[in-house]
Amino acid sequence: MGSLEILTADAVRFVADLARRFETTRQELLHCRKQRQQEIVEGRMPEFLSETAVIRESDWNVAAIPEDLRDRRVEITGPVERKMIINALNSGASVFMADFEDSNSPTWRNNIEGQLNLRAAVRGEIGFTSPEGKQYRLNDRVATLMVRPRGWHLWEKHMLVDGTPVSGSLFDFGLFFFHNAAVQIERGTGPYFYLPKMESHLEAQLWNEVFVLSQRKLGIPHGSIRATVLIETILAAFEMDEILHELRDHSAGLNCGRWDYIFSFIKKFRHRPDLVLPDRAQVTMERHFLKSYVDLLIRTCHRRGIHAMGGMAAQIPIKNDPEANQRALDKVRQDKLREVRAGHDGTWVAHPGLVPVAKEVFDAQMASPNQISVSRAEVNVSPSDLLSVPAGEITQGGLELNIDVGIQYLESWLRGNGCVPIYNLMEDAATAEISRSQVWQWSRRGARLSDGRPIDAELVRQTIPRQLDKIRTLIGAGRFDSGKFDMAARLFEQMTISDDFPEFLTLTAYEYLD
Repeated sequence: MGSLEILTADAVRFVADLARRFETTRQELLHCRKQRQQEIVEGRMPEFLSETAVIRESDWNVAAIPEDLRDRRVEITGPVERKMIINALNSGASVFMADFEDSNSPTWRNNIEGQLNLRAAVRGEIGFTSPEGKQYRLNDRVATLMVRPRGWHLWEKHMLVDGTPVSGSLFDFGLFFFHNAAVQIERGTGPYFYLPKMESHLEAQLWNEVFVLSQRKLGIPHGSIRATVLIETILAAFEMDEILHELRDHSAGLNCGRWDYIFSFIKKFRHRPDLVLPDRAQVTMERHFLKSYVDLLIRTCHRRGIHAMGGMAAQIPIKNDPEANQRALDKVRQDKLREVRAGHDGTWVAHPGLVPVAKEVFDAQMASPNQISVSRAEVNVSPSDLLSVPAGEITQGGLELNIDVGIQYLESWLRGNGCVPIYNLMEDAATAEISRSQVWQWSRRGARLSDGRPIDAELVRQTIPRQLDKIRTLIGAGRFDSGKFDMAARLFEQMTISDDFPEFLTLTAYEYLD
């Protein structure tokens, strides 16, 4: 019955119309990604585009900010699961980003139930009763809702249009927009989105065309849609002005998607032995290439009159160890203090327990709803700034952690859970991507551990079963044996030692989902 409420004839027709209008362009843009990757392999490194210099150099602003998006000092993110939606909307955060992408395992059930959950949330009708009988309902005052559809590279295999699987982006966006946009506007808000994984302003142009057509087809006023673009690929970092310009009637700014950004850096330069990153734990936001990316994003957004959002605090409260919990919270405070002092207008957290911590920091440092007036005019970022590789070691512990986290996350994703607490961090697909892409690059580009041993396919093969044994001991034999760890380990090994580099682990693993 639930799917029939979402997959009505009119809603399906709306999504199909979008697919017929935009699928050819989507495929052309995905082909452009492959061409650009080949150019990088051949030695043409990213640079600021000469053909769009006039956009970067001229004065213009994006559309005025809607009232309920002026103050975004703390945003919480999470999958479109019913209890999570209620807790996030009630968390005290300014915004809740409901996620069909990296923190959602895109099973058919998850996607359809997610649409049902959001439909109920928009109307204030969502509720949940736990197995223990605890009741969950929305407070009178809740966070502003934003929705993240899947990226342009993903598809929805359960819906075919003219025999072809529909774009996951258009499926997620189209169903939510069709069912909720008019109701949101009636309630004094609007259809607001986060857009992931873009690699060029032409991909932003496609989203803008989708927005324009969707508003016209449903009689929604032009400009009602607002979208924040996650700058989470190294190529998009060179086209921030252009991306904002393409979406200027519908823009809600840019966000530093730090984990996917690091993954993108590894992926795009995976053939370069001189561009190998050290252990993930050593690649902090203070490193020059990441600090440059942050400074450029803030300067770009504020020059155009719109929000520059900070990145994710992935820590989660540690209930059984007060000292460890305090250390984790101190890390969050320092990270958020760095962001607000740099000029960010808000930040992300992954757990309701971190909302007060992040809010306290931003409240103390940012008295106004945002700090868009902080121009950062002194910032001057060059291509070499964005492409500088930080020094550091590759350790045995770093290799083991990548394999451990990659397998644990993938196993959970295969079971239908895309948001996974591992070692007191909330992991999603982005951090798993860092794990497997680093192992692939290390094993194929002559990298060595800090003790001098070469990292090769054989070392990876030897390490995987040892990490599986550690995981089994950690979580218990019953949970391990009933899970999908064998499949996850096989997929992880395949993706880290094969000659070909899979562009996204979620593409490789999607065929194993229901």
